[in-house]
Amino acid sequence: MNNNLLANSAFVSAMLAFLVAQLLKPFVNVIFERRFVWQLLFSTGGMPSSHTAGVIALVTSIGLTHGFGTAYFAISSTFAAITIHDAMGIRRAAGQQAEVINEWSRILSDIHNEGQFSPKNLKTMLGHSFSQILGGALLGLIIGLLVTSY
Repeated sequence: MNNNLLANSAFVSAMLAFLVAQLLKPFVNVIFERRFVWQLLFSTGGMPSSHTAGVIALVTSIGLTHGFGTAYFAISSTFAAITIHDAMGIRRAAGQQAEVINEWSRILSDIHNEGQFSPKNLKTMLGHSFSQILGGALLGLIIGLLVTSY
Protein backbone atom coordinates (compact mmCIF):
# COMPACT_ATOMS: atom_id res chain seq x y z
CA MET A 1 0.00 0.00 0.00
CA ASN A 2 1.44 3.35 -1.06
CA ASN A 3 0.98 6.06 1.56
CA ASN A 4 2.55 8.81 -0.55
CA LEU A 5 -0.27 11.32 -1.12
CA LEU A 6 1.64 13.02 -3.93
CA ALA A 7 1.73 9.71 -5.83
CA ASN A 8 -2.08 9.65 -5.80
CA SER A 9 -3.01 10.97 -9.24
CA ALA A 10 -6.64 11.58 -8.25
CA PHE A 11 -5.62 13.79 -5.34
CA VAL A 12 -2.93 15.63 -7.30
CA SER A 13 -5.32 16.16 -10.24
CA ALA A 14 -8.06 17.60 -8.05
CA MET A 15 -5.79 19.90 -6.05
CA LEU A 16 -3.86 21.10 -9.09
CA ALA A 17 -7.06 21.82 -11.03
CA PHE A 18 -8.50 23.76 -8.10
CA LEU A 19 -5.26 25.76 -7.71
CA VAL A 20 -4.88 26.50 -11.42
CA ALA A 21 -8.51 27.64 -11.66
CA GLN A 22 -8.04 30.00 -8.71
CA LEU A 23 -4.81 31.36 -10.22
CA LEU A 24 -6.53 31.96 -13.58
CA LYS A 25 -9.45 33.98 -12.19
CA PRO A 26 -7.73 37.41 -11.99
CA PHE A 27 -6.30 36.99 -15.50
CA VAL A 28 -9.59 35.86 -17.02
CA ASN A 29 -11.21 38.84 -15.30
CA VAL A 30 -8.83 41.12 -17.23
CA ILE A 31 -10.24 39.71 -20.48
CA PHE A 32 -13.90 40.21 -19.53
CA GLU A 33 -13.81 43.21 -17.17
CA ARG A 34 -10.62 44.96 -18.38
CA ARG A 35 -9.16 45.08 -14.85
CA PHE A 36 -6.93 42.89 -12.72
CA VAL A 37 -8.43 42.08 -9.32
CA TRP A 38 -5.93 40.12 -7.23
CA GLN A 39 -8.60 39.36 -4.56
CA LEU A 40 -10.13 36.90 -7.03
CA LEU A 41 -7.27 34.55 -6.12
CA PHE A 42 -9.07 33.88 -2.83
CA SER A 43 -12.67 34.36 -3.95
CA THR A 44 -15.58 32.07 -4.73
CA GLY A 45 -17.41 32.51 -8.00
CA GLY A 46 -15.85 33.73 -11.21
CA MET A 47 -14.33 32.12 -14.29
CA PRO A 48 -13.38 29.31 -14.29
CA SER A 49 -15.18 27.47 -11.50
CA SER A 50 -12.47 26.02 -9.27
CA HIS A 51 -14.99 23.72 -7.57
CA THR A 52 -15.96 22.24 -10.93
CA ALA A 53 -12.35 22.02 -12.11
CA GLY A 54 -11.37 20.13 -8.97
CA VAL A 55 -14.19 17.59 -9.00
CA ILE A 56 -13.99 16.95 -12.76
CA ALA A 57 -10.23 16.37 -12.48
CA LEU A 58 -10.93 13.96 -9.60
CA VAL A 59 -13.61 12.06 -11.57
CA THR A 60 -11.41 11.92 -14.67
CA SER A 61 -8.42 10.58 -12.78
CA ILE A 62 -10.47 8.02 -10.86
CA GLY A 63 -12.14 6.84 -14.06
CA LEU A 64 -8.80 6.42 -15.80
CA THR A 65 -7.00 4.72 -12.90
CA HIS A 66 -9.74 2.56 -11.34
CA GLY A 67 -12.19 2.18 -14.23
CA PHE A 68 -15.43 3.85 -15.19
CA GLY A 69 -17.55 0.97 -13.92
CA THR A 70 -16.20 0.99 -10.37
CA ALA A 71 -17.74 2.13 -7.14
CA TYR A 72 -14.91 4.70 -6.87
CA PHE A 73 -16.06 6.31 -10.10
CA ALA A 74 -19.70 6.22 -9.01
CA ILE A 75 -18.88 7.88 -5.68
CA SER A 76 -16.71 10.58 -7.25
CA SER A 77 -19.29 11.25 -10.00
CA THR A 78 -22.07 11.66 -7.45
CA PHE A 79 -19.85 13.98 -5.40
CA ALA A 80 -19.08 16.00 -8.56
CA ALA A 81 -22.75 16.29 -9.52
CA ILE A 82 -23.69 17.57 -6.05
CA THR A 83 -20.77 20.03 -6.00
CA ILE A 84 -21.53 21.41 -9.47
CA HIS A 85 -25.26 21.67 -8.74
CA ASP A 86 -24.48 23.57 -5.56
CA ALA A 87 -22.05 25.92 -7.33
CA MET A 88 -24.40 26.70 -10.20
CA GLY A 89 -27.73 26.55 -8.42
CA ILE A 90 -27.85 27.16 -4.70
CA ARG A 91 -24.78 29.39 -4.30
CA ARG A 92 -25.68 31.39 -7.44
CA ALA A 93 -29.20 31.99 -6.08
CA ALA A 94 -27.71 33.11 -2.75
CA GLY A 95 -25.52 35.59 -4.63
CA GLN A 96 -28.53 36.97 -6.49
CA GLN A 97 -30.40 37.35 -3.20
CA ALA A 98 -27.40 39.20 -1.77
CA GLU A 99 -27.59 41.67 -4.68
CA VAL A 100 -31.24 42.44 -3.82
CA ILE A 101 -30.47 42.79 -0.10
CA ASN A 102 -27.57 45.14 -0.89
CA GLU A 103 -29.88 47.30 -3.00
CA TRP A 104 -32.46 47.42 -0.19
CA SER A 105 -29.68 48.39 2.20
CA ARG A 106 -28.71 51.30 -0.06
CA ILE A 107 -32.34 52.45 -0.22
CA LEU A 108 -32.73 52.21 3.58
CA SER A 109 -29.50 54.12 4.02
CA ASP A 110 -30.83 56.93 1.81
CA ILE A 111 -34.14 57.01 3.72
CA HIS A 112 -32.43 57.05 7.11
CA ASN A 113 -29.73 59.54 6.23
CA GLU A 114 -29.42 60.63 9.86
CA GLY A 115 -27.09 57.69 10.47
CA GLN A 116 -29.35 55.22 12.28
CA PHE A 117 -28.86 52.66 9.55
CA SER A 118 -25.49 51.79 8.09
CA PRO A 119 -25.52 49.20 5.29
CA LYS A 120 -23.02 46.39 5.09
CA ASN A 121 -22.78 44.88 1.63
CA LEU A 122 -23.07 41.13 1.33
CA LYS A 123 -20.82 39.18 -1.00
CA THR A 124 -22.67 38.67 -4.27
CA MET A 125 -20.21 36.58 -6.30
CA LEU A 126 -20.90 33.22 -4.68
CA GLY A 127 -21.96 30.87 -7.45
CA HIS A 128 -21.29 30.28 -11.11
CA SER A 129 -22.91 30.78 -14.48
CA PHE A 130 -23.09 27.92 -16.97
CA SER A 131 -20.08 29.25 -18.90
CA GLN A 132 -18.00 29.42 -15.69
CA ILE A 133 -18.99 25.82 -14.90
CA LEU A 134 -18.11 24.78 -18.45
CA GLY A 135 -14.73 26.53 -18.20
CA GLY A 136 -14.00 24.72 -14.94
CA ALA A 137 -15.11 21.38 -16.41
CA LEU A 138 -12.81 21.75 -19.42
CA LEU A 139 -9.90 22.78 -17.21
CA GLY A 140 -10.53 19.88 -14.83
CA LEU A 141 -10.78 17.38 -17.69
CA ILE A 142 -7.50 18.56 -19.23
CA ILE A 143 -5.63 18.53 -15.91
CA GLY A 144 -7.12 15.17 -14.93
CA LEU A 145 -6.02 13.66 -18.23
CA LEU A 146 -2.53 15.20 -18.11
CA VAL A 147 -1.76 14.34 -14.47
CA THR A 148 -3.08 10.79 -14.72
CA SER A 149 -1.27 10.15 -18.01
CA TYR A 150 1.99 11.47 -16.57
